[in-house]
Amino acid sequence: MSEVVSLPTVADTQAFGARLGALVRAGDLVILSGPLGSGKTALVQGIGAGMHVRGSIASPTFVIARVHPPQAAGDPTLVHVDAYRIGSLDELDDLDLDADVQSSVTVVEWGAGLAEDLTETRLLVELARAADTETRTATLTPYGGDWAARIQQLP
Repeated sequence: MSEVVSLPTVADTQAFGARLGALVRAGDLVILSGPLGSGKTALVQGIGAGMHVRGSIASPTFVIARVHPPQAAGDPTLVHVDAYRIGSLDELDDLDLDADVQSSVTVVEWGAGLAEDLTETRLLVELARAADTETRTATLTPYGGDWAARIQQLP
């Protein structure tokens, strides 16, 4: 069952991401989808803040993936992937992300249709934004594991 959240501003998107970031743990896969400007990177900025990772979060469009280590030992690393220029599962597999999936939180922008095979459980976040407003809508769909219970904890 999906949950829908309204995010009126970019700051709201980042704050929601921070709440999500506080719930994620090593081994989690979060797949983000939505058109350009829908808030994918803003959401990841919030996730990184909620996870307390080091470094600023920027879109990894041209480098494909960025790794953000945790501030505290023992916390998971954030692997932020932009699959916009990736055309197939083979190309995604060439990034060797499966080596990091169990010890990291992996967030894949533009990952729908490509990243689902990285792990059996995942959270799909579909972002949308109306052309005439800053308000975004996030639809969270859990797949397996305890994602359904965790997204119920998001205020």
